[in-house]
Amino acid sequence: MTLNWLPSLLLMEDYGGNWERYFAAVYAVFAADFVDSKPMFQGRRLGLKRHPEYDGKSATFWHMISTGMDEAERIPDIRRCERMRWPKPIIENDQSPDLKIWTEKRGSNNRVHLWCEAEGYLVVLDDRIDYLLPWTAYFVEQQHERNKLNKRWLRSQN
Repeated sequence: MTLNWLPSLLLMEDYGGNWERYFAAVYAVFAADFVDSKPMFQGRRLGLKRHPEYDGKSATFWHMISTGMDEAERIPDIRRCERMRWPKPIIENDQSPDLKIWTEKRGSNNRVHLWCEAEGYLVVLDDRIDYLLPWTAYFVEQQHERNKLNKRWLRSQN
């Protein structure tokens, strides 16, 4: 079920299965949504986590398309790449009843979670007081992980 306000997936098959062409398309979407335009969340501007930068692309981009704990060894995740068109509309549609939004403390910062349960997709923003950083965004495949997110959201409502 795709929500009518979310764009279609960006599929590698539309690029003939060619990773280089597909990767360029994924980055072009990211650049259009977060570099060339300046999205807002609840009236606050979004910046980008630029460092560490790899291949001239910001850390924000790499976190949105790859997985792994070690920054230098993150691995591209096709599910994240396919959904590159989703973070910006989710951030900008914060009034949608389709989203569960809550904030949690993480270290000295607060992290804003935008959980699109119907699509199993999470966007995380890091609150830097004067602005927000898109921190990561990813598809949640496992049902138990989706359940955990719902519990975290429920806890935040009390």
